[in-house]
Amino acid sequence: MNYKIVLKKSFPVLLGAVLGYSYYYFIGCNTGTCPITSNPWISTMYGGLIGLIYIFPLTKKKEQKSESDS
Repeated sequence: MNYKIVLKKSFPVLLGAVLGYSYYYFIGCNTGTCPITSNPWISTMYGGLIGLIYIFPLTKKKEQKSESDS
């Protein structure tokens, strides 16, 4: 198992989760009626989900033609 790849893939998810919790903690919702920021678990999950979405590429890689196909 290549730990560099695992770290590279998991870092955005962890960073998103930390930022989601930080948003809850520092900004949050005073009244408790905000669906995302009133609960630390939900804001952390949303942050992790945004980090997970960041991992996946937006466009597919083009297949390279081999020299024999020309």
